[in-house]
Amino acid sequence: MDNPSGPAPATDSHLPTGLRTPLRDDAFARSDEEKIAAISGHFEAIMRELGLDLTDDSLAGTPRRVAKMYVKEWFKGLDPANRPEVRMFDNRYDYHQLLVERDITLFSCCEHHFVPIIGKAHVAYLPGSHVVGLSKLNRVVQYYARRPQVQERLTRQIAEELKQSLGTDDVAVLIEADHLCVMSRGVNDTSSSTLTSEYSGRFATDEALRNEFLRQIGK
Repeated sequence: MDNPSGPAPATDSHLPTGLRTPLRDDAFARSDEEKIAAISGHFEAIMRELGLDLTDDSLAGTPRRVAKMYVKEWFKGLDPANRPEVRMFDNRYDYHQLLVERDITLFSCCEHHFVPIIGKAHVAYLPGSHVVGLSKLNRVVQYYARRPQVQERLTRQIAEELKQSLGTDDVAVLIEADHLCVMSRGVNDTSSSTLTSEYSGRFATDEALRNEFLRQIGK
């Protein structure tokens, strides 16, 4: 039975309650292959309801392709097994200035209409006694992006994960993205984009530092 108000699964248990992706307690009771098989059957039913001929060579494999894409690609960030390990290294260079990783490719999915969110994430932190491999910043962004999302929650999830992993509150995250739910339906507005940001530690209190971050990412 669905129990959305029950204890959070392990995937987001380290996050504040309001930032956790809504998941049932039994979210990971089935294997990936079991999920793919079930989703494939459901998507086939949707295609049939739309009047599509699944005996056509072009459509015959679509239900499984979509199911595999959902489980293994678009929504792989739901699975805590895919949470990246953020390994820290001694700050041997004694570097304590702003460290920015900008223009991180972001591909997510609107949880309201299940269509893509496409954009860029920019993250920054102030190193202390340790630094992190730069690719890990990208992996954190991709982990939280690869699930049904709203951009506001995604921005804060990335910031909270970085604060915990880096052991510092001095973290900044800014996301700029296009939402296909706005572009391809409803108002059909292809010119607007959405910006969200989260500043903590010194980024929240030091306007000069925050402005330097914005300058370095071209904002």
